[in-house]
Amino acid sequence: MPDFLIQERTGAVLTLTMNQPEQRNPLTGNTAIPEFLGAIDRIHGDNSIRCVVLTGNGPSFCAGGDVREMKRQASPAVQEMGIREEYRTGIQRLTLALFDLEVPIVAAVNGHAMGAGLDLACMCDIRIASERAKFASSFIKLGIVPGDGGAWLLPRAVGLSRAAELALTGDPIDAETAQAWGLVSRVVAHDTLLSEAHAMAERIAKNPAHGVRLTKRLLREGILGRLDQVLELSAAYQAISHKTADHTEAVDAFLEKRTPNFNR
Repeated sequence: MPDFLIQERTGAVLTLTMNQPEQRNPLTGNTAIPEFLGAIDRIHGDNSIRCVVLTGNGPSFCAGGDVREMKRQASPAVQEMGIREEYRTGIQRLTLALFDLEVPIVAAVNGHAMGAGLDLACMCDIRIASERAKFASSFIKLGIVPGDGGAWLLPRAVGLSRAAELALTGDPIDAETAQAWGLVSRVVAHDTLLSEAHAMAERIAKNPAHGVRLTKRLLREGILGRLDQVLELSAAYQAISHKTADHTEAVDAFLEKRTPNFNR
């Protein structure tokens, strides 16, 4: 079986493409999770990677869980505690790993983002959708719940009322509705999706790497922490940033009215 993830590097941008289009790029019943975790470890250890683009091959972004795998889990031979452990050591590790990743991720949602596929998009920092994209929190249609953290992720993307509408009906929404609800930043023509996502990633990658990583970390901590905690962390990160070569170069370039040259 070919690799689930295709990894392609262009300058400071790493593109991850889910590549099981016949099955609509599912996250279970294959090697998706360990491949994602391996890629995240690589990104953590490579300071020259400044932004990631995530997309899918074929008509779907990600179908979420493989229904055939759900059939196995429903069989009498599989016990509840075993299923719980599968979630904890499987897809939930991906949720935590993506949340902790300091390099920004731009999701280029090329088609259907269903169930855990929608939640995977919500794990990313910026979402750009093709005009053909569809989104659904479809767990309820299969009689299950968002086992991957979607109940935490989705309300933070669209608000509690709209998250409840999506999760409790399981109904899909189109790209235009997703943009109106704040789920995606923009909707673009299908044929320009990757070029738009890469242009966004390049704009991010041009900025100082340390500043981008620390800014993303602050945004993440802002979701979790009290204002006083985030202010304290901001002061510490700012002290670090003021002493970097990139900050000195940015200030000098501003005063000299030239484009900065960030070498890191």
